[in-house]
Amino acid sequence: MPSIPQPLVPDDDGSADASVTSALTAFAAGTAEAGEVITALGGARLLVPVVALLTESEVGEHGLKQEKESEMALPKLVGNDGREAVPAFTGVEALGLWRPDARPIQATTLQVCQAAVHEGVAAVVIDVAGPVPFVIEGALLRAFAAVESGTVDRLGPEVTVVRMEEEPAPPSRRRRFGLPFRR
Repeated sequence: MPSIPQPLVPDDDGSADASVTSALTAFAAGTAEAGEVITALGGARLLVPVVALLTESEVGEHGLKQEKESEMALPKLVGNDGREAVPAFTGVEALGLWRPDARPIQATTLQVCQAAVHEGVAAVVIDVAGPVPFVIEGALLRAFAAVESGTVDRLGPEVTVVRMEEEPAPPSRRRRFGLPFRR
């Protein structure tokens, strides 16, 4: 019999991570680059929506159609160009803006990206209904998935993953990274 997985953060109240919210807000205002959002998302907890999907209905004693069976499903987004994406959310408020009946499942950004690659979708869309949507796709999506699965050596030549250990930079020194992605 399948077991119910333990939550990543047992006392999670569903709030968005402050560093992710701050990075997304700064990115939307034009005061931060995508790399800062990516850095904040790298270790963040996201919420993946699960929705009830009617699989069988019947007509009840009052002549009304009613649910007989349903399953829980992970919805996908489909863009105007036909590409599919997995939605993920920074918190329950952003999830509720998109679909109030969805139920949240905790996952790390890396886990969501790994699942997206496994499902063969083109992107992960963070907070699709706002407050600040953000897209992870292409080489970055594959890199995040590879880090989670431990298959970093299978990335293409367009992606470089580096693990460095260094002393924390002095407060006056600021580094920015440019990473490929489209919004």
